Amino acid sequence: MIKITVIDRADQEHVLEAPTDMNMNLMELCKAYELPVKGTCGGMALCSTCHCYVLTDHELHKMSEDEEDMLDQAFFVEDNSRLGCQLKLVDEMDGLKVKLAPEDEEV
Repeated sequence: MIKITVIDRADQEHVLEAPTDMNMNLMELCKAYELPVKGTCGGMALCSTCHCYVLTDHELHKMSEDEEDMLDQAFFVEDNSRLGCQLKLVDEMDGLKVKLAPEDEEV
């Protein structure tokens, strides 16, 4: 098990325990803890409802072309933006800290 800190859109921190042996991704973990992540496309990198900002300097796998394309169309994109559905939970992510990106309606 690893620990991942997720800051929700109300700036509240949630420390989540995450298994790394179940092939889960960050979006699925957030949904399991009932955090406000929609994951409308089911983890296919076809929407940006699991958009988050990586706040720690963990070495994450390189973005896929699909993820880059989706973030090109998303709102509130920053240099540290990632799609939660594309971040598979692995042991090296222990201590990762992310913040949920604002939703489109929050402008």
